[in-house]
Amino acid sequence: MTFELAPELQRDCIELANWPLCKVLLMNDSQYPWFILVPKVAGLREIIDLDEPQQIQFWQESKQLSELLMSVFKPDKLNVAALGNMVPQLHVHHIARFEHDAAWPKPVWGVNPAMAYTDAQLNELKKALAL
Repeated sequence: MTFELAPELQRDCIELANWPLCKVLLMNDSQYPWFILVPKVAGLREIIDLDEPQQIQFWQESKQLSELLMSVFKPDKLNVAALGNMVPQLHVHHIARFEHDAAWPKPVWGVNPAMAYTDAQLNELKKALAL
């Protein structure tokens, strides 16, 4: 079985980087700094489906992304979650949250329609993240 990114993630996200285990995606919603790690292993649904070395690598990459988001955005809270109710492929959200954001203190899902990044916003974000 070959790894393929779920169609919903292809549709809703912008690919920013390929790390050793994971693709780093940006949800195309400029209201929130919302990133997603997707392990590039076919057929995964849960973190426990990764073998032990992959789990270690996954947590290292999640830590790396989390530290980057904390450093660049300085959020009030960093939400990290693997839900998979709508997209069963294993993917883990990393969302920088602020007390003044559009959904605070509620979850970001479904609060407002997504507002796509402009090219200028996307270029600025990529430059800030140095990915």
